[in-house]
Amino acid sequence: MRTTPVTVIVVHWNQPDAAAATVDEFRAQTAVASRGLRVIVVDNCSRAAERERLHELLAGSADVEIVDHEFNSGFSGGANAGLERWLADEEGSDWALLCPHDVALDPDCVELLLTAAAAEPMAGLACADVGDGHIPYIDPYFGGITMPGDPTPGWQPADYPHGTLMALRRECVAEVGLFDESFFAYCEEADLALRARDAGWTCGLVRGARVQNVHLGSSVGVVDYLQQRNTLRLVRRWSGRYHVLIRLLISIGQVVGGVVRPGSAPLVFDPRARLLGMRDFVLGRSGPPPPTIRS
Repeated sequence: MRTTPVTVIVVHWNQPDAAAATVDEFRAQTAVASRGLRVIVVDNCSRAAERERLHELLAGSADVEIVDHEFNSGFSGGANAGLERWLADEEGSDWALLCPHDVALDPDCVELLLTAAAAEPMAGLACADVGDGHIPYIDPYFGGITMPGDPTPGWQPADYPHGTLMALRRECVAEVGLFDESFFAYCEEADLALRARDAGWTCGLVRGARVQNVHLGSSVGVVDYLQQRNTLRLVRRWSGRYHVLIRLLISIGQVVGGVVRPGSAPLVFDPRARLLGMRDFVLGRSGPPPPTIRS
């Protein structure tokens, strides 16, 4: 791995103070102390006051570049804008880190993540450890889920990188392309990982490289809608019609069960949003959630 500044892409929306705190988290990393830092903050069309505050906090920093979007393109579109900036610099880093605007990291997280990923010659994607002991797994019926994993520190094969903090190898992204922006948010990382897998790249989680997502950035309705619709899209694309039909029937059963027995419903549960997600999948809709459930 070449000695170049650590590249970090932060996707921001309406939380400028959290974004500035996230940049400070990366500045405090042991890897940055020896290599330097380049942060690309993509503002996904925040409200005027929040965008102004973001520039006030970060625009004068030599290690930060702010990219202003004129529309909210979701996590996938914001990530792509940052990745395009990174790829355009042919002398830039071999790896880019990608995260939302509200993460907290152990001081050695980046060092452990990048060192382990670089040691895997065919690793194209990687992610840090959120501390739940699980590993990302892609099920043919349920799409991107997590399963109990090996607690041993270090590199562990995974089916896809979670979005709290992922690392992307330049050669892999240049070959397989960027995120599919039609997902808007959720499941785009699993789709990218499956494309990378088909091109011969591997993916892993680095146990011990600890990161936290400080809070849920969107409303429960938005999250439930996007996860429902996009999981169905992912299953249809990669597993086929039979699998997505079974998944759709399971989803309907889960909504009915959560309504009839509220105590059994998951923490993130909005039956109306889930039903809208199913409807829009059947209608072939993609992109942002409908205005009636946006946060």
